Amino acid sequence: MNIEETVMGLKQELRRGTLILLVLSQLKKPTYGYSLMKVLGDHGVPIDANTLYPLLRRLEGQGLLESKWDTGENKPRKYYQITPSGQEVLEKTKSYWKTFSTQVEHLLETFLTR
Repeated sequence: MNIEETVMGLKQELRRGTLILLVLSQLKKPTYGYSLMKVLGDHGVPIDANTLYPLLRRLEGQGLLESKWDTGENKPRKYYQITPSGQEVLEKTKSYWKTFSTQVEHLLETFLTR
């Protein structure tokens, strides 16, 4: 068993679900993809374009985001924004995350003190 490969796989699994929560949380106002990548990266959550854009399309397909093209600037940009359904999913998921992460933290601390 390769420990480093195992740890890397676990980190990737944890990251996938949290990226959805983080992306939804940043789209209350229209934002284009590169700007979203920059905001997340600036806050310690780097995301590759090859991960972000398929995720945005999937969330839009699920009705959690909507998009509009802005062709009024020099470079056309596609802006994404959370929908009311997306906002509801975000709030419920955020509530679950807070409870779950508190429980996980408690269990990890309990494990460390045994």
